[in-house]
Amino acid sequence: MLCPLTALAQDATQITDDDRARMQQLLQDLQTLKQDYAQEVRRLRELDMQIQALQARVAGVAPPIVQRDAPQVATQTPVQAPAAAATQAAAPVADAAAPRAADGYAGTAEDAQRAQEADSRSVADVKQQSTALFNRRLTLENGISYNRYDRKQVTLNGFLALDAIFLGNIAIENVESDTLNYNFAARWGVSPRLSLNLDVPYIARKTVYQKGGAGGAAAAIAQEETDGAGLGDISASANWKLFGERGPWPETVLNVGVTAPTGREPYGIPWRVLERDEDEFIRFAVPEEQPTGNGLWSATVGLSAVKTTDPAILFGNIGYVRSFARDFDDLDNNPSTTNPGRVRLGDAYYFGAGLAFAFNERTSLSISFSDRLNARARTRYDGGDWTKLIGSDANAATMSFGVTHAMTPSATFVGVLGIGLTPDAPDFNLTVKVPYAL
Repeated sequence: MLCPLTALAQDATQITDDDRARMQQLLQDLQTLKQDYAQEVRRLRELDMQIQALQARVAGVAPPIVQRDAPQVATQTPVQAPAAAATQAAAPVADAAAPRAADGYAGTAEDAQRAQEADSRSVADVKQQSTALFNRRLTLENGISYNRYDRKQVTLNGFLALDAIFLGNIAIENVESDTLNYNFAARWGVSPRLSLNLDVPYIARKTVYQKGGAGGAAAAIAQEETDGAGLGDISASANWKLFGERGPWPETVLNVGVTAPTGREPYGIPWRVLERDEDEFIRFAVPEEQPTGNGLWSATVGLSAVKTTDPAILFGNIGYVRSFARDFDDLDNNPSTTNPGRVRLGDAYYFGAGLAFAFNERTSLSISFSDRLNARARTRYDGGDWTKLIGSDANAATMSFGVTHAMTPSATFVGVLGIGLTPDAPDFNLTVKVPYAL
């Protein structure tokens, strides 16, 4: 029989072993809970990051995303006290409750507001090309564009006999034009709502004229080439922000501009006669040089809008162009005669729409459609009546694909490929621009 002291020692030893086993089980449960808590904290941070990114994109912002690891949870050995484990478990709570701005979070409401008001670079570049950018004091832009135009026309001079046989001359005319346009532009953001623009183009054009049926022979083809280069029509414009982007409403900008006839007008340019019939009818003649402008003053008014969504940027425009009539000393292409008169180009309406995808802070791709409708031009010789020029009306529709890439903090590369959809539009147009913000 054990003495009372021995029995008491055994009971104490048995109680201590049970307590240790229970404490170990509780520590394991606590460790599991801490691991689950760490995963939940990581998920909460990732969700917070996604919400901030979506809010920033809706406001036209793409803040940098910082990859954060899961919070480090220290482990405890079974011999450590439960109080120490509880103290370490409280550390992630304090860290999650106070996110730091360096981890990609807005530390204060002012930081979040500034982040929402700041535009990402790719969005800003798209806005500059589609509407205007008002937060850049001065931007100088150098651009080069190439246009290819090819138009064929069949001319029948005769009559149809027995509803099947054509008697007369068949002439096939082909006009191929290549135009290289260098444009220097200056954009000045006067205020957060007003921007002024100046565009100065220099145009070089080469045109090849081909005519079938030369000399009355259907198989004979005559060809002649002319070119011309010089200053184009200079234009000045202003952009006024009517409404900023807010909620479902896009940023809307009013555009007004004027174009001066600084280029060489196409009226009165002498033509070289290459082929003439026996009755002095001119069969084939070409201008001695190519014009670089239209010779008339014109005014433009329009609206443009931009709406940033996730992940696209929507934009569109609509406008009206009014040309003012002007007198010229000579409207005749015959070098041996002089016929002064007055010219008025038809009014023009244009519209377009498209969307751009901002892949990241520096690069975006865009696709757009644009169309321009021109009414017929009219001429009036001195002492005569107004006469509409047949064939002077046009419908030029173009589908464009573009890319913008921020090369440096100040310079942006812009490339646009346009494909003509109607006969009056160029076959294709390739434009490369480099805006540089000072």
